[in-house]
This record gives sequence, C-alpha cells and structure tokens, in this order.
Amino acid sequence: MELITAGSRVEHPRYGEGIVSRVGLTAYEVFFAHGGKVDILKSNRELSVVQAGEEKPSVNVDVDDLSKAIATVLDQYGLLPSRLPMAPRWVGGSLIIKAAGDDLQPKEIPIDTFFHKIVMLRDRLRVLEQNINSHEKLTDEEKVQMQQYITRAYGSLTTFNVLFADKKDYFVGAKKEG
Repeated sequence: MELITAGSRVEHPRYGEGIVSRVGLTAYEVFFAHGGKVDILKSNRELSVVQAGEEKPSVNVDVDDLSKAIATVLDQYGLLPSRLPMAPRWVGGSLIIKAAGDDLQPKEIPIDTFFHKIVMLRDRLRVLEQNINSHEKLTDEEKVQMQQYITRAYGSLTTFNVLFADKKDYFVGAKKEG
C-alpha cells in the first residue's frame, strides 16, 4: 500500500474525497468534504491516494495514542489484567492452608495474592470464551458444548465471590430454572 502522508488527497467509497490532516500511530485523521473529520484505521484498505502529499512520511505519536494502541493489543490477547477491587474486609488478610496432620507446616498466602490469581483465572476464562465464540472452524453445536464447560467452571468458582467488592464482578454459573 502506498504511504499516506499529511496533506495527501485520498478517496474513500463511503465518505468520498478528503485530505489527510494528521497521521497517527494507528489511524489517519481525514477531513472529507461531505463527511467531516473521520479517523480511518491504517488497516482499512478502502482508502486510496488520489494525490500524494508534499510532506515526508512521518507518524505523529502522542502518549495517548501509544497508550491506547498498547492497551488494545494487550486486551486483544487477554494480557491486560482486570483491576477489580477486593472486598475491604479481606484487605491485608491471609489464607492459611493447613494439612490434616501436624507433621506439615501450614502454608500462609497473602489474600491479595490469592485474589489476584482468581481474577487472572477469570480473565483467562473470558478470553477462552471469546476465542471459542469467534472460532471460524467450530460449529455452533461445538461452541455451545465448549461454552457449557466454561459455565460449569464459573459455577465451580462461585465460592470465591465473597472476595469481590462488587457483585457485578462475581462468577456466575448455570442458572437454575424454576
């Protein structure tokens, strides 16, 4: 694809002809005669150059653009952890795992570390759920079958809902009818 620079005259099937005013990290800012200012992603293949701009190719990157681009990529791959509040009564507490016999020492884990692992598990289940739902080769029946396993996993984790500050963040398993 031809390099598009600020000042280039471009054409888009929906917006018509316009002029590129800014080249960002992930998008072009284009002013169209009939559509006004529109941000067009660089990955959009519908934008064609009518007349190249005079300016040398450059990318104007500000911290906000870079931050948004990184967050988008991390979120897309499920690598952006959720920041969920833990219920205040557990802050600073610890989880103690004690064996039945006295021959082993109890294991003490800071509850915020345990909570973080639970949240990471939840995030990874959500990414798995998204990947299943958007998988091109799975049939709808296969997607439903795999989704049922994820729902059961959520149900198994409802015990840990007590750790969350907000009910909207709770694990939810299959709903019982009746």
